Amino acid sequence: MTGLLDHRPALRPDILLSPPLLDGPATVHLVKDPVSGASFEIGPKEHFLVSRLDGSRSLAEIGAEYGRAFGRRLGEGNWQQLLALLGSRRLLAGGPPPPAPAPPGPPLTGGLLRGTLRLVADADATTARLHRALRPLLHPAVLGLLLLGCLAMEAVLAASFGELASSLWWLLRRPVPLLAVATLLWLSTALHEFAHGVAARHVGGTVGEIGLRWRLPVAIMYCTVDNYRFLERRRHQLAVAAAGAFANLLFLVPFCLWWAALPADGDPTRRTLGALLLLGSAQALVNLIPLPPLDGYTMLGHGLRVTRLAPASSGYLRLRMRDRTAAAAYPPHARRLYLGYGIGSAALVLLLAAALTGAVWYAATT
Repeated sequence: MTGLLDHRPALRPDILLSPPLLDGPATVHLVKDPVSGASFEIGPKEHFLVSRLDGSRSLAEIGAEYGRAFGRRLGEGNWQQLLALLGSRRLLAGGPPPPAPAPPGPPLTGGLLRGTLRLVADADATTARLHRALRPLLHPAVLGLLLLGCLAMEAVLAASFGELASSLWWLLRRPVPLLAVATLLWLSTALHEFAHGVAARHVGGTVGEIGLRWRLPVAIMYCTVDNYRFLERRRHQLAVAAAGAFANLLFLVPFCLWWAALPADGDPTRRTLGALLLLGSAQALVNLIPLPPLDGYTMLGHGLRVTRLAPASSGYLRLRMRDRTAAAAYPPHARRLYLGYGIGSAALVLLLAAALTGAVWYAATT
């Protein structure tokens, strides 16, 4: 027993541990091996122990800290069970090396109607090069000025909503400028995805894959961001999630300046640009709505430190209607959060449906 407690095991330095996340009634931490890609969940007590396995503290010292925090000392069996689990997953330094990651599959999967095409061999290296090129623009002062510019643009566009709605109705009846606007919006979507990747690189995340995904007649770019759930700072997670919508708004700024410089006398170019600005703004702002699978939903989950917010809220509400006693076993903050999101999301869906109906009617009658 004494020999075991004198041991000073350490996790591999590359192992990732997430901040605490609410998952239903429980609080969990995610543990990920970035080499194999395997991940699993542990509770707060296990995280307390695992996060202190740094090679500088003995098991006796960690056990004493655990006893002070939780009022219970660990026996030899507890340590053996934990170390066996970590060892079997090859998470301990000095143990067997982790298995090599599986080689990437073929770049093209699926078929003509539905599939995926990986566009670069090393997405993380490609994004790193983009990040180096754009780094001067990522200074907080520069980002602040750009954000103010985007907000000013949206204020101007909101004041001109009537003209923009009329321009959209005009555009829908003219296929050639409609195709041009659709192409620009598709490019904005691609920029949205790359922005997520660049933002992740800037705050310490990694990018797993960049490619094209289609389900005809729709084809979109995608950028898979890895590991940013494990970033310690909440604002970094929020920045990665918000980067796409921010890039969409920045994409519109030069078109807004062009639109503002044209005479407001029914000019076809001004009308085309007005429709682009309305649709592009909707594309960016709708993405910030906190409903799955939008970026706003991801941001809300990061802000609240909760995983699976929508299904957990749905599960809690069903349990509340079925068994009030079981629902009362949830922690108070979880009950408030899930009840609030369930009611708020339902109200938001109704509000969006009413707003969309009103916008369509307004555009059709002006």
